[in-house]
Amino acid sequence: MHKLIAKFRDQRLFVKMFIVMVVSIITVSLLTSWITVRMSERLFMNTFSITNSKVLSQIKANFDSFNYSMITALNNAQQSGTIKSFLTQGDTDSLGTFKNYYNMEQAMKRVQSNVDANDLSVTMTGINGRAFSGDRIDSFIISELVQNEEIKRRTRAQPDRLHYQYYLAKAGQNGGGQAMVISSKILAERTTGESYGMIYFTISEQGFRRLYANFTSEGNDVAIIEKTGRIVSSNRSEWVGQFDPALLRYALREEGGSHTLVNAEVMGRKSLVLADDLPSNDLYLVNIIDKDMVMGQVINMKTVLLVTLAIAAGALIIVFLISRQLTKSLTKLVKQMSSATKHDLDNYITVTGSYEIRELGNAYNGMLDELHDYVDRLVETQKEQRNAELAALQRQINPHFLYNTLASIKFLVQQGGKEKAAEMINALISLLQNTISNVSETISVADEVINLKNYVYINQMRYGERIRVNYLVAPDCMNFRVPKLIIQPFIENAFFHAFNKKTEGFIHVLIAREGGDLLCEIVDNGDGMDCSGGEEGLPNAKSKRQLFTGIGVQNVHDRIKLLYGEYYGVNITSQPGQGTRVTLRLPQNEEE
Repeated sequence: MHKLIAKFRDQRLFVKMFIVMVVSIITVSLLTSWITVRMSERLFMNTFSITNSKVLSQIKANFDSFNYSMITALNNAQQSGTIKSFLTQGDTDSLGTFKNYYNMEQAMKRVQSNVDANDLSVTMTGINGRAFSGDRIDSFIISELVQNEEIKRRTRAQPDRLHYQYYLAKAGQNGGGQAMVISSKILAERTTGESYGMIYFTISEQGFRRLYANFTSEGNDVAIIEKTGRIVSSNRSEWVGQFDPALLRYALREEGGSHTLVNAEVMGRKSLVLADDLPSNDLYLVNIIDKDMVMGQVINMKTVLLVTLAIAAGALIIVFLISRQLTKSLTKLVKQMSSATKHDLDNYITVTGSYEIRELGNAYNGMLDELHDYVDRLVETQKEQRNAELAALQRQINPHFLYNTLASIKFLVQQGGKEKAAEMINALISLLQNTISNVSETISVADEVINLKNYVYINQMRYGERIRVNYLVAPDCMNFRVPKLIIQPFIENAFFHAFNKKTEGFIHVLIAREGGDLLCEIVDNGDGMDCSGGEEGLPNAKSKRQLFTGIGVQNVHDRIKLLYGEYYGVNITSQPGQGTRVTLRLPQNEEE
């Protein structure tokens, strides 16, 4: 197992290249196949849309003929005085009644002859309560039909046109439950428009289905929909009588005959829908195609997949051979590099192989030479850093500062200022606690400000408050970490060297963020000085004796660079008579 892992580790470059090529080839193959399938689908949909649009036009022509036969029968009925008399006059003697029914039967036969070819049955009802029907419909259904108030209400709502609707008969000799399509209209005087009856054209849903059944097949279905969304008729018997608002929306969108094939989900199936309106019949014609079934017949996905896999496999074999040959010499070089002992910078490799490999070998050996130089410089820098820190530790507290501070406390006690003496002692204790430790240790900005305040308080108690100190610290900077005693030397310089000519003044301490840096500024309005003689904006401060810790300006600058890099450090700008501005640039470090 270990040998297998080691072998795999040695061949990592080849494995990575091969994996990338495998993923790329498979991705390209699948993407190409997908694009091909999609283009085939679009081509099929465009062709299918044109073909089925013609089919819908033929079905629509059948419905127009069907509707025309009923219009003809309706016109004959409205022009017949016999029918009008039968539906409006009251009962007479038995002979008159027999004669009226005989004449009505003859008139009904003439009307019925117009719709016999479509298996339609005609029923008429009059304002006198009489009803007459052909012999094509069950008498039980006739009785139920003429008493249906919903059909009457819908028909009266549109008195000027035939009104189509789905009707499920509850009664009948066969036990009821027969699905029918009803067309009804008001019978009215042509001149006055006065209604004198109603005519019903009834046909079984199966008989209605014959108008389009020849144009359907498995996966290619037709549905006739009312404006309410109910399916009046369909070659799928289980759909008849159901409400489908989605199909109605597609039908309404295609009202006007635009014949746009759209993707949809119908009755839980992915489908292609093509719709048209039947304005003469007040219905919608919808063609539903089972997308999965039809597309499966057009595109053999299994064959496409097999061909794609075969092409990908062939490409992978070629890529394997080429990649293996290219990485063989490079792998050998990697083994030589990886066999080098850790921390041994003298293990140079033998430069052999192709031009590219030799260049890599030379570059590697040159890198070792540069590392030698870098390590030497780094070691020297670390020595200087340790020496600087050691010197800072050795000069942390100036004894004169302690003597003078204690003498001031003694004087306060003798003068009776015990409270001020106690405060001064507390300030000294806090200052010493935060000073007598490793100088390189970092503290928070909040703690550094406390140290500054204690130091300033002690000096103001000793020398008076002729120099005022203000602290302007951004709240979001309080938790940043800074080296200990990084600001105090500049406060000390300002106290004892900036106000020799001027008798009083102020010192401002400003700490804020600037981009990704932390800026600490110490600004005074003292005597100022000439900074032209120092490096990097620093005055020559070696002759300035520090009264507290002995950590001078240059020392602070060097500490910052050693800790954080060349980008950070101290910059001092000053002019004689105009004060001094000291800027410390530090990183924003919140780590403990």
